Amino acid sequence: MTTLLDSLYEEVGALWKNHSAPRTKRAFRCRCERSVFFRNSQCLGCGSELGYEPRTGELRPLEPGPDAGSWRLHGDPATATYRRCANFDSVAGCNWLLRADENGNHCIACRLNRTIPDLSDPDNQRYWRAIENAKRRLVSQLLALGLPVESRLYNRTQGLVFDFLRSPPDGPRVMTGHAGGVITINAEEADDAKREQIRHELHEPYRSLLGHFRHEVGHYYWDRLIAGTRWQEPFRALFGDERADYGAALKSNYENGPPPDWRERHISSYASTHPWEDWAETWAHFLHILDSLDTAIAHGLDAEDLETEVEPYTRADLYDPDHPSADRAIGLLNAWLEMVTLMNEMARSMGEPDFYPFVMSRPVVKKLDFVRVVVNDPERLASTARG
Repeated sequence: MTTLLDSLYEEVGALWKNHSAPRTKRAFRCRCERSVFFRNSQCLGCGSELGYEPRTGELRPLEPGPDAGSWRLHGDPATATYRRCANFDSVAGCNWLLRADENGNHCIACRLNRTIPDLSDPDNQRYWRAIENAKRRLVSQLLALGLPVESRLYNRTQGLVFDFLRSPPDGPRVMTGHAGGVITINAEEADDAKREQIRHELHEPYRSLLGHFRHEVGHYYWDRLIAGTRWQEPFRALFGDERADYGAALKSNYENGPPPDWRERHISSYASTHPWEDWAETWAHFLHILDSLDTAIAHGLDAEDLETEVEPYTRADLYDPDHPSADRAIGLLNAWLEMVTLMNEMARSMGEPDFYPFVMSRPVVKKLDFVRVVVNDPERLASTARG
C-alpha cells in the first residue's frame, strides 16, 4: 500500500523546483546568497551585518564605512554612506538605515513615533518590539507605493505620528484610533492572548497588530487623498456620504449590530458602520492583498503551482473598467483569489483559522479598485515626485 508519506516523497521529488534567483526585491539575499528576511540585522549564515534601505526597499549586506559607526552597502559602487537608526540598540531592534548626511538619529519609520510605552516594564518592552516590527512593515509598503510618509513632528499640518499607549490598571482603556494625523495604538494589542480575547468578544474573524496599523493609516490617507480633492464626490457615490453622524453610526453599530446584508456590500461587518470605516477597512485589505501577493511572488509562487478553481472577476467588476491598467488590475485580483484559496486550505490542514477569512463580493472589488486608482493617481504621483 502506498502511504501518504510515500506519495509526498514522490511528489516533492518530481514537482518541487530548485531554488532560483529572487524574482523581486522582497526576496532578499545576503552576499553569501543565503536568504535573509525583512527583520534581520545579521545573516545567520556568514555573519554579515544587514541593513534596510527604505528608499530602495532593499535589505542589504553592509560594509564598514570611512567613519566610526558608518556603513556602505555591499556591492554598491556609489559612495553613499549610512548610519544605523538610533533604535537599533533598543528593544525595538530597528534594522533601518539613514543616510549619513540626514538630520536626526532615527530612520524614517522611527521618526513617526511620538509616544512609546514605559520601557521599565518588561511587558512593554515585548509589546513595543512587536509594535515596531508591524509598523516598519507598514511604512515600507507605504513608501513602496509612493505615498507621502512624513512625521508630524516636522510637518505639523499634514504629517503623521504614532502614540503607543497602555491602559492604566484602573482605566480608562486606551482606544486604538486616528484623529488629525495622530494614530493611537493600544500597546496591549501586541499581546497575542489579549488580542485574541478581544477578537472573540467582538466576533471578529481576524484581528492583528499589522491590520490595526493598516486600518488606522487608511483614515489618515482619507484625509490626505480624498478630503477636498476631486475624489471626494466619487468616494461618496461609492462608499456613502461621510458627513453622516459618525458618533451615531458607531452607537447604532454597537447597539444593533451590522445590517443583515452587509456581506453583499462590505469587506467586513465593521465596514458597514460608516463610510469612513468602509474606506479604512477597504484600504487595509488593499494593503493586505498587495503585500501577500508580493511576498508570494518574490519567493517563487506562480500560477503553475496552484490547482484551484475559482470564479474569476472581470473588468466589469472594477470601479474604472476603462482604466489603462484595468486588465492588470483584474489579473492581480484573480491571482490573489487563487492564492488565498490555497492558503486557506493550508491553514485548515494545520488546524488553524483561515488565512483570509473574508469574501470579496463584487461591490467590494469595485471599492478595492477605487483605492487602487486613487493610490496610482498620476497627478498625485507627479506631485509626490516633485516634493
